[in-house]
Amino acid sequence: MATREILLIDEELCDGCGDCIVACEEAALKIIEGKARLISDSYCDGLGACLGECPQGALTIETREAPEFDEEAVTRHLARTGAANTAPAMPPGGGCPGSAVRNLGAAPPVTQAADSKPMPTNSLLGHWPVQLMLVPPHAPFLQDADLLICADCVPFTVPDFHERYLRGRAVVVGCPKLDDLNHYLQKLKEMYAQARPRRITVLRMEVPCCGGIAQAAIQTRNEVTPRIPLEVHTIGIQGGIVTEIVPPGGDANQSAFGMVG
Repeated sequence: MATREILLIDEELCDGCGDCIVACEEAALKIIEGKARLISDSYCDGLGACLGECPQGALTIETREAPEFDEEAVTRHLARTGAANTAPAMPPGGGCPGSAVRNLGAAPPVTQAADSKPMPTNSLLGHWPVQLMLVPPHAPFLQDADLLICADCVPFTVPDFHERYLRGRAVVVGCPKLDDLNHYLQKLKEMYAQARPRRITVLRMEVPCCGGIAQAAIQTRNEVTPRIPLEVHTIGIQGGIVTEIVPPGGDANQSAFGMVG
């Protein structure tokens, strides 16, 4: 143990936006129960690279007794974290039917007829960031927004995603299988309470493990702002969209996916 400079997190100010996590090269921080926390004192070098990234001013450096910064432990931690992010911890498929590898056939070649309309060159995305783990609940673009909560695989399966879903909406994206679903619940509660979106559209894939993002959106809507209109659009891997309107206090239909146009 030594008396040294180390990060101090004010949990009352922290809103769990995650900006500090991106800035920490030692991966010493993690969102736990909706708040940024030090995983281990020995991972924090006390230099404060994360301080300027916090929009709430929740991070400061204090001098206190703590274990020495352990660079070797950090190296092992980074290697272990990287391996966890790239190597499966379960048999192929991860125990989830939606993770099963499938060949959808070759994509058609990109062609454009002489008399066709030119492809758009500008994105219809109106804000940044878009990751649910990073968007703060008080973000100005969320206020009274037409909010789109999107599983991050969806844009790859909807050819006209920008025109169909993105135009005029504030969007947050995430993966309920790979991210912290408890953090989603807390973040969405805060987002609904602070931003009061005028309507919510949830986009999920047909695979079972994607249902978590819809359930999180519905559960928190029902708890915080039950009268906000909410729709769930279930996207088929090979086409088709099923739309469900979820009434106040209601839940998403758990019946089998049926393909529609």
